[in-house]
Amino acid sequence: MVERLDAGARAELAVRLPEWEVLAEYHAIRRKFRFKDFSAAWGFMSRVALLAEAQDHHPEWSNVYNRVEITLTTHDAGGLSTRDLRLALAIDAL
Repeated sequence: MVERLDAGARAELAVRLPEWEVLAEYHAIRRKFRFKDFSAAWGFMSRVALLAEAQDHHPEWSNVYNRVEITLTTHDAGGLSTRDLRLALAIDAL
């Protein structure tokens, strides 16, 4: 079973993932992206899907035209885990 991040690790998220919003009430992190158009947003989502599948950790997300919103949490852990941190860092590297 995957372990939840402890309070110290969660506090470091703001430094390690400055573009991500910590959603304390949902034990999750979220980032909103805006692209030139729908095609660019869809291409980004395709790249994220490949990362997520490779890590066997799948985001909650939505897409409206040129906007993509991604929320990460680990349901098996009941909140944030290292799996979320690893995927968020990989998404940021795109």
